Amino acid sequence: MDDKVIKILIVDDSGFMRMVLKDIIEKQKDMKVVGIAKTGLEGVEKAIQLKPDVITMDVEMPELNGLEAVKIIMKKRPTPIIMVSSLTSKDSEITIEALENGAVDFIQKPAGSVSWTFRTVADELLEKIRNAAKVDVTKMTMRRIKPKKPRISTMLRGQKIVLIASSTGGPRSLDTIIPNLPKGINVPVVVVQHMPPGFTNSLAKRLDKISELHVKEAEDNEELKPDTVYIAPGNYHLGLKASGSKVYTFLDQSDKINNVRPAADFTFDLAAEIYKSNIIAAVLTGMGKDGAKGAFKIKHYGGKIIAESKETCVVYGMPKAVVEENYADFVLPNYEIADKIVELLGGK
Repeated sequence: MDDKVIKILIVDDSGFMRMVLKDIIEKQKDMKVVGIAKTGLEGVEKAIQLKPDVITMDVEMPELNGLEAVKIIMKKRPTPIIMVSSLTSKDSEITIEALENGAVDFIQKPAGSVSWTFRTVADELLEKIRNAAKVDVTKMTMRRIKPKKPRISTMLRGQKIVLIASSTGGPRSLDTIIPNLPKGINVPVVVVQHMPPGFTNSLAKRLDKISELHVKEAEDNEELKPDTVYIAPGNYHLGLKASGSKVYTFLDQSDKINNVRPAADFTFDLAAEIYKSNIIAAVLTGMGKDGAKGAFKIKHYGGKIIAESKETCVVYGMPKAVVEENYADFVLPNYEIADKIVELLGGK
């Protein structure tokens, strides 16, 4: 087999889905299905035996679900894994947890667990497989350093805002940053994570359970409150608008920016007009350049920009664009970002 051919293991309990995935993949000259597994347990065994370059992993399966299979594979034979998830509350929650435990990315089945319309996302699947094959899997298995939570002796001044942009690999970095922001920072935090509807809500709920700050999916026309993290909902740009001394959210379904919606550039641009120099923005792991134009505008007004360093990025794309344009004031591994945010807010 040609070294350039991506070897793929399909793990799915649905015979139909296995057939569709295999058909989509094997039409590509640069891909080859080297194995098929019907259960999570069989998937683990074949991952070790066949040594694939990429694994597509169903979420709900007998014997061992996708999350548990991911955990074992990442310990025994680390491999880039793409979760194949249906849009149910349970599946989206498991998918988010799988991303935090080593899965590289996920793709959503268009309509339920056995979808006759899965071919509509074929191009997206193939792009994700090619991108996953390039990921340095050691980034997914790095021992995550538990940062010391910054202490704040007094309530920080308000009138500031923290903005965070993330994409592929983002849930892992957010899982390191958000729970380590202490209550009492007294500012709102707005997160733009590239994800479809449903998954952003699951991400918000999971982070809320492990954080001192309140984490929620943003709603339309909602006043920004201090000590609250707002996750941009999937398929909507998240805008900010000022009314007197208050700032409100709004949801927007205008065209995609940087081929994504929500886009960080949309949020960063509007926030810069309102908060001027009182912004701390962090651009985390992800493909593409979303956040770079917004970072430029924030810098123009005197705000501060943090870029996640290559050391902890699953995909060093979005932060790299910010660094290469010299917009970054600080380039830090994800486990140092919460501490820097608090320091910049005046809490140390």
